[in-house]
Amino acid sequence: MPPHKPTEIQIRNDWTLDEVGALFALPFADLVFHAQQVHRACHDPNRVQVSTLLSIKTGACPEDCAYCPQSVRYDTGLEREELMSAETVLERARAAKAAGATRFCMGAAYRSPKKRDMEKISAMVREVSALGMETCATLGMLTAEQAQELKDAGLDFYNHNLDTSSEFYEKIITTRTYQDRLDTLQTVRAAGLKVCCGGILGMGEGQIDRAKLLHTLATLSEHPESVPINQLVQVEGTPLNGSEKLDPLEFVRTVAVARILMPKSHVRLSAGREEMSEELQALCFLAGANSIFYGEKLLTTGNPDVEEDRRLFERLGIQAEGCGTQG
Repeated sequence: MPPHKPTEIQIRNDWTLDEVGALFALPFADLVFHAQQVHRACHDPNRVQVSTLLSIKTGACPEDCAYCPQSVRYDTGLEREELMSAETVLERARAAKAAGATRFCMGAAYRSPKKRDMEKISAMVREVSALGMETCATLGMLTAEQAQELKDAGLDFYNHNLDTSSEFYEKIITTRTYQDRLDTLQTVRAAGLKVCCGGILGMGEGQIDRAKLLHTLATLSEHPESVPINQLVQVEGTPLNGSEKLDPLEFVRTVAVARILMPKSHVRLSAGREEMSEELQALCFLAGANSIFYGEKLLTTGNPDVEEDRRLFERLGIQAEGCGTQG
C-alpha cells in the first residue's frame, strides 16, 4: 500500500523558478526518492496508463519545427498522406483497444485544421469514443469554436506541447510563437477539454530550459492532466539531425522533477522510447513516469512493439492500466 494518503500532497501552482532549479540540483538518489514518495502518495506505483497514437494525416505541414520530419520545408523522404477515413481510424482504434490501450490519440500535421477536416475528425472522435476508449487529438492551433466542436463530439484530451522554454523556443520554431501555444492551451481548457502538454528533450537546450519548461507547465492555472516527456528522435533531413545526445540520467531527472511539480498528472514516456534501454525506462518509472505510448510507431517515428512492453511490464511487476498484469 502507498505510504501516504493523496490528501497529504499539496497541489501547487505557485512554484518559483528557483525552487524548480533546486530540485534539478539535488543529488540523483535524493531527487528520485523524493519523486517516488510523491508518486506513491498520488498514484499506484505499479500501474502505467497505456495510450496509442495514430497519425491520421501525415506530412505537408507548413510549420518549420526543427525536429519534425512532417514539415514541408525539409526533405526527409516522408510520404505525404491525406486525412484517413473514419472507417480506417476506427479499425485501428479497435486493434489498439484489443492490444490493451485505454486511450486513443489522433494526430494530424496541421498548423490549424480546416472546417472540412474538422467535420471528418469530429466523426472519428465520436466513433472511437463509442468504443469506450478515452480520446485525444493533436491538430495544431484551435479556435474556440473548433475546441467546442471537438468537445461536443466526445473528445476527452487535447495535446499541444510547449516543446521547450520560451527563450529556447525561437531556436527551434519561427512559424508559431510561444504565446500562440499558450493561447491554444487556454482555448481548449475553456472548452472543458483535458490538457496533454509537455516537451522535447535533447534539442540542444540546457538544464535551465528544461527547468523553465516544467516551471511554465506547473504554474498554469491547472496542471495538464498528461505531461508527455519526449526524447528527440533525430531524423535525417531535419535541422536537429546530428544533435548531441542527451545524458540519459538528465532525462530521468526531468521526469522526476515533473512528478514532484505536478503530483496528480500522468507523466508519459513518449517519443524516443525506442532508443531507451529497459534499464533507463525502469528508472523513469521509479522517478514517477506512469504512462506510455503503446505500439510500433508514434506518428512517423519508431516505438517499442507491444510484446516488448508486455515483457518489460511483467519483469517489473507493472500492470498496464485497464488490462491486467499481461499488459
